[in-house]
Amino acid sequence: MTKLTDRLILLSSVFILALVAGCSTTKQTENMLSAAGFRIMPAITPQQQAHLKALPPHKVTMVVREGKTYFVYPDAPNKVIYVGQQEQYDQYQKLRLQKQLAEDQVQAAEMNSEAAWGVWGGFGPVMAVPVYRR
Repeated sequence: MTKLTDRLILLSSVFILALVAGCSTTKQTENMLSAAGFRIMPAITPQQQAHLKALPPHKVTMVVREGKTYFVYPDAPNKVIYVGQQEQYDQYQKLRLQKQLAEDQVQAAEMNSEAAWGVWGGFGPVMAVPVYRR
């Protein structure tokens, strides 16, 4: 019985995580970049804003500047750029992998749930019946 309870708790946790992470892909990426330690830098000058628009949208790009490697992600609508180095990029990749694994687990759980209930055939129309307790 405890294995079943543990599985239900895990499934519930993964499902909640998937619901919370269910917003747009761009927002998810920005949240993961922030969580990984990327700094948010505003594009204030016209040159910075032009450079921001020149970067590939929705993509982390590697940039070498003054001999140092940086990873940048443009957010043109908000006129900011996310900047991190190798450590932050590695953490971002780890977060992306965790998110993908969680999504795969939810999908597998849904498929297993449907397969398990399939052996019962159809239950027919479902009718809500009030339950009275004394």
